[in-house]
Amino acid sequence: MTTDAVIPPVPYDPALQPGLQAFLDLVEIIPLRADTILANRAHFATVIPPLAAQVEGRRVVWEDRTVPGGIEVTIVRPATAATAPAPAVLSIHGGGMVLGTRFFGTPEIIDLAERHGVVGVAVEYRLAPEHPGPAQAEDCYAALVWMAAHADELGIDADRILVSGASAGGGLSAAVALMSRDRGGPALVGQLLNCPMLDDRNETVSARQYDGIGAWDRNNNDTAWDAICGADRFTDRVSPYAAPARAADLSGLPPAYVEVGAAETFRDEAVAYASRIWATGGQAELHVWAGAYHGFSGFSPDAVVSQAANDARERWVRRILRLP
Repeated sequence: MTTDAVIPPVPYDPALQPGLQAFLDLVEIIPLRADTILANRAHFATVIPPLAAQVEGRRVVWEDRTVPGGIEVTIVRPATAATAPAPAVLSIHGGGMVLGTRFFGTPEIIDLAERHGVVGVAVEYRLAPEHPGPAQAEDCYAALVWMAAHADELGIDADRILVSGASAGGGLSAAVALMSRDRGGPALVGQLLNCPMLDDRNETVSARQYDGIGAWDRNNNDTAWDAICGADRFTDRVSPYAAPARAADLSGLPPAYVEVGAAETFRDEAVAYASRIWATGGQAELHVWAGAYHGFSGFSPDAVVSQAANDARERWVRRILRLP
């Protein structure tokens, strides 16, 4: 098959299609191109509820901090003080490393704090192209180091820190796991890679299947990777901390949970990443959800496949964090 061949896409689960259309209408009304990044940021900001609205009526408390390096973080805790150190999650938001704020990912840690007593830390990392990769991963790693160093103050168990994110946040979670391994940093209990953005080359079969189709298609992905990598893109100069698929060695990593839709751009790179972890003798749990688009479980929460995905993810989190 030549690279110019048209590859038919995997069809969407019909129950997910209304949510997909809602995603496109709400989030992707402006095609992401080099000259529309700022316009997309401005629009993206309008669809992210402020944290005060997100926590209204929830049994959690929160505070903002600035950690070394001038990095802003938001800490979310259960409203009732714990009697023992709690597990913790470093939350890394999506947005292609060019869009979004830390509050795009806070619903996850609000839920974990309220239902399971987990302490969450959401990190505000620098965006590309103003800050080329791997600046984003460096900021996230700095937040992790701060969390571990201040475990007693934060009331967290330094042996139960999970890094978690979706899309770009999933890719950055993988990068943080690599950095911590390579630098002898904090030992992570796991890495949750939800529909992760891992490979700047954007040349897989699934990327070509969703070229101009669906949520976060191949064209949006190209725009983001151009911004992140600049002239280094497609070369061996791309850092594995910017594009974790570039890492030569995936051994010695914390257990990974990798989930992705069968009908999205990132399917094949996510599957390849899990397979490479297994090939080193590492632990990875992989879920490829049939007929599912990028971000499906959030925008189609009532669909059976979304319920299955959310249940499987929660069961893994509870197991890896040793929650009751």
